[in-house]
Amino acid sequence: MEFPNVIAWAVPAFAALVLAEIVMARITGRGRFEARDSAASLIMGFGSELAPLLGGGAVVAAVFYAAYEFRLADIPNTFWAVVLCFVLDDLRYYWWHRISHERRWFWASHVVHHSSQHYNLTTALRQTWTGQIIGQVLFKTPLVFLGFHPAMVLFVGAVNLIYQFWIHTELIGRLGPFEWIFNTPSHHRVHHATNPRYLDANYAGTLIIWDRMFGTFIAETDEEKPRYGIVKNLGTFNPLVISFHEWIGIAKDVLAAKSWRDRMGYLFGPPGWSPDGSRMTSAMIKARWARIHAENAPGGGPIAAE
Repeated sequence: MEFPNVIAWAVPAFAALVLAEIVMARITGRGRFEARDSAASLIMGFGSELAPLLGGGAVVAAVFYAAYEFRLADIPNTFWAVVLCFVLDDLRYYWWHRISHERRWFWASHVVHHSSQHYNLTTALRQTWTGQIIGQVLFKTPLVFLGFHPAMVLFVGAVNLIYQFWIHTELIGRLGPFEWIFNTPSHHRVHHATNPRYLDANYAGTLIIWDRMFGTFIAETDEEKPRYGIVKNLGTFNPLVISFHEWIGIAKDVLAAKSWRDRMGYLFGPPGWSPDGSRMTSAMIKARWARIHAENAPGGGPIAAE
């Protein structure tokens, strides 16, 4: 079985769908576009395709084929194996995605995808220029080691990414029973939201069942519209700032740290971690929101000053 380059096939469809979404957004008034923001997203997407050509792709391929030489089983390149590989890769994606939000080192790369304050199909293309080697080597190599051929692993990963393109839109509402199993625009809008209610949720790639299983699922509500971006928005469309701002922040924090414990916290603690707790992690933001929400509910106590 040969595995086609489905990303290359999908690019024309991506372009056509972006144009269609722009037209529909103007007609319906749903969805927002900002020319400079969309341009930045497209530049980030183009750069993410070039980055592996600078040597990262060769490193990943070398690690994959080395691991395949020591595989635990000979899994055939058949349809059932592709389906199984896809499901396992989607589970792998869930944990990689979740860790990319929970540990600052991985967040430094992934924050790029969340840095737009708009939510449309161009946002799907806003991808990192860094972190691809570590992400693929650490989280995909185990599938190769199990016995799935490297080409199959790369193929199912590409299919997963293609699926995730269409869920970056505000034009599509809820989709009924489909949403019990699959990731949808409604679920992924929650994931991109900065509202405290929605933080740290819906990490799924294709199958939302992982979030339901591991306790990270939150449904979108009609009462609270998602606000997009990151907790501290960048205020710029400069692709270099978008790509490297968090890495620069890490470097500054590590150089200013007073102990190795603090340095490790800045590197591998949750985004927003600080030795004295003066900065806010997402867990702290959610806890504060929950406390205020409870105190403001009927029968609750007075709202604490923040």
